[in-house]
Amino acid sequence: MKRIALLLVLVMILSIPLTACQSSDNGGTAGNDVIKFGVFEPLTGANAAGGAMEIEGIELAQELYPEVLGKKIELVIVDNKSDKVEAANAATKLVDQDKVNAIIGSWGSSFSMAAGPIVMEAGIPAVGTSCTNPLVTLGNDYYFRVTFIDSFQGVVMANYAFTELGATKVAIVQEISNDYSVGLVKFFTDEFVRLTGDPGSILYVANYNTGDQDFTAQLTNIKQLNPDAIFAPGNYSESAMLIKQAKELDIKAPFLGADTWETPEFIDIGGSAVEGAVFSTFFDSQVPLTPESSVFLDAYRAKFNKEPASVTALAYDAYILLVDAIERAGSAEPEKIKEALAATAGFDGAAGVVTLDENGDAVKNAVIKTVKNGEFTYLTTISPQ
Repeated sequence: MKRIALLLVLVMILSIPLTACQSSDNGGTAGNDVIKFGVFEPLTGANAAGGAMEIEGIELAQELYPEVLGKKIELVIVDNKSDKVEAANAATKLVDQDKVNAIIGSWGSSFSMAAGPIVMEAGIPAVGTSCTNPLVTLGNDYYFRVTFIDSFQGVVMANYAFTELGATKVAIVQEISNDYSVGLVKFFTDEFVRLTGDPGSILYVANYNTGDQDFTAQLTNIKQLNPDAIFAPGNYSESAMLIKQAKELDIKAPFLGADTWETPEFIDIGGSAVEGAVFSTFFDSQVPLTPESSVFLDAYRAKFNKEPASVTALAYDAYILLVDAIERAGSAEPEKIKEALAATAGFDGAAGVVTLDENGDAVKNAVIKTVKNGEFTYLTTISPQ
């Protein structure tokens, strides 16, 4: 018996160095033969349609680029349930339980902002997809994004209202519980007041909460003011209902919005009422911007037999940018990925060329679209200059 016990002890001792040798260049976050990309998106709840479109882009990118540094890329997808608390929980799970090398996400700036402190504390780089609020990356060296930010998007739409529509008096409707909407309204307001030189050019600011369905009170007040245009950035479903109810009240002013409107549900819910609505977004499939645009479009059309949404292209870009950063770093160790991401310049993505500034934000063009004959239709492209 003593002899057997001694042998067991020897086996245990000998196994320790063998285990200790099982390290890799990925910081111990995944096995030697796998590199993990964590993905947190709203797969249920109010923003599920947006999350689904982004997952399409990420999964398509994985099909085209399944490996990096000779290792398989594994996607770990977690539902943030269209909720800030759940977004933080999802990011915590990816970091603590799944031990991912990097993170992609999310649709919705509020959800990305909730995940920010978690990825920063863990030292795991994250690449935002369509999250446009400046606070996502501000002061966080581990959060990057492949999209422009709201300080640009808000300026673009204010200039469109003033220059293209000739508007001098505007009403605003904001989704007060949504950081994205509130931020956009601020940047639009600041620029529109600057353009008009009139602090009173913003006639009225109406608020509503995510999930609201009756906007009669806000719209009745707006109708009495007879604005030249109405800026109403918010979630696609509430925005579509808002515009539909405005038309029922015979409000003639054109509606302006932003990238969240570009979902099929916006047109499905709004119907003919959203005809003529104008919004800023990231990409148009009829105007390829780089060689990678064609790669993405050919693969997407072959797989889904339809045209992709702008956010699908952005999510695709978040994945391939991570692949590129790992190749440039020569390592999947999170800190080295982060350093490579920070040095990104002139990267050809499907949704345009990506150069990241000192805050990790993409400096790139915005696209203006309208709803025409029940379809999203390209109007023009606006550069940061």
